[in-house]
Amino acid sequence: MSAVTFLRSFLPQGTPIHLAEMLRSGAAGGIAILALAWSLHHLPQHQYPLLLLGSMAASAVLLFAAPHSPFSQPWNLVAGHGISALAGWVSYLLVADPLLAAGVAVGTAIFLMYVLNCLHPPGAATALTLVLGSAQFQPMGGRWVTLIVLANAGILLLLALLINNVLPHRRYPMAAAAPVRPKAELPVLPEQNDIEWALNQMDSMIDISVEDLADIYARAQAHAQARLDSKTS
Repeated sequence: MSAVTFLRSFLPQGTPIHLAEMLRSGAAGGIAILALAWSLHHLPQHQYPLLLLGSMAASAVLLFAAPHSPFSQPWNLVAGHGISALAGWVSYLLVADPLLAAGVAVGTAIFLMYVLNCLHPPGAATALTLVLGSAQFQPMGGRWVTLIVLANAGILLLLALLINNVLPHRRYPMAAAAPVRPKAELPVLPEQNDIEWALNQMDSMIDISVEDLADIYARAQAHAQARLDSKTS
């Protein structure tokens, strides 16, 4: 990579997104976070409050600016935050050094999301939040922390299902495309009668017999195959 190409890679990449779609995405994300915060505030709180997790803002970017991304689908959203919360909570309990625990939590969250096929980048932020906010979350206990995470992700999912399917040109969730096996295409080789037909279609006179032309074609094909074999060997 040249120095110019390297420096150009730091420049912003243009996106063919209409201004109307940008406004819709921004409004949808803002409304969703507002509705999520309102819902968490008015749900039964019991002894501890249902907190709004900062990682939900990152999820809102995916859900409402890129709803068709694989990272934005329901399984990725809920399972990604759930398994990342577990990674953060266990890392906090087992690793005494908070700096080391933060690294372990994020690394473990990424690994587990890969294993469970629920990669959701904001999930790593949830894992980090549980480590950095351990002083706040530890008195609540694991059950209440789990409820907080699931309430955040679950309500945001319901909002994504509602808002994205109301906005134009959107469909959420996106079903995974079934794997398509490429059809094995057999090469179509012209035969002598094909060559005769092609010669009859030409207006000009070609001073060569059909047999000679077929022989030339066969020799050329064999030469091309030998050249291809030499390159791949």
